Amino acid sequence: MAIGTLDRAASVNRWRHRALTEKALIGLGFLALALALPPWPGAALVGAAVLGFTFLGARVPLRLWAAAVAAPLGFLAIGVATLMVQIDGAGIALAPDGAERAAGLGLRAMAATLCLMFLAFTTPAAELIGGLRALRVPAEIVELALLTYRFVFLLADSAVAMTTAQRARLGHSSRARWLRSTGMVIANLLPRAMDRARRTEIGLAARGWQGQMPVLHTRPPVCARRIALVLAVQAGVLALGVWA
Repeated sequence: MAIGTLDRAASVNRWRHRALTEKALIGLGFLALALALPPWPGAALVGAAVLGFTFLGARVPLRLWAAAVAAPLGFLAIGVATLMVQIDGAGIALAPDGAERAAGLGLRAMAATLCLMFLAFTTPAAELIGGLRALRVPAEIVELALLTYRFVFLLADSAVAMTTAQRARLGHSSRARWLRSTGMVIANLLPRAMDRARRTEIGLAARGWQGQMPVLHTRPPVCARRIALVLAVQAGVLALGVWA
């Protein structure tokens, strides 16, 4: 899924105008629980709770969510599969405790991924940047994050334009041509990225950039009742994860 689609979904979801504190408490709070609690049942409960907030609370469209998590969960599945085997002089065999380690790592990593995806789908980048500034994160780090975020859109547009041109020239008419065309896109993105970064630097210097890029964001009031509800759910997950 294109990053622009993800950004638009974060701007139109049901919880778009809720306070950043509430959404950060859900995303980061459950992320801390996923890392601290045992994978079973702690991480599994964290994942279930975050999915509830994502679909029942924020009403994130399932199709968009599935398209966004397909790639990270695919990489996760490959990493988990490698833990189940061991390679030695005798060849490749199943690791003695590979299934247990793989299941634990998979549950914990999946829960953490769901927490971050919740933040991505409910909180626009401008709001996150504003939150970092409110926390008094060093301005250099905040501005670098904002520049990187904006630059990703430029690279994505370049990749889409090159892919569209290749399709128009029958560059994807066969698997061999598709592989060759994809390799050419990847190889050409680096020099284009360096050139675009250089032009961006020159443009900012010409406009007298002093190291700040203000963003417009609102600060809705924090609802104490919703905060209490989130804390109650997290306390329940913590209790079940520790004593189950």
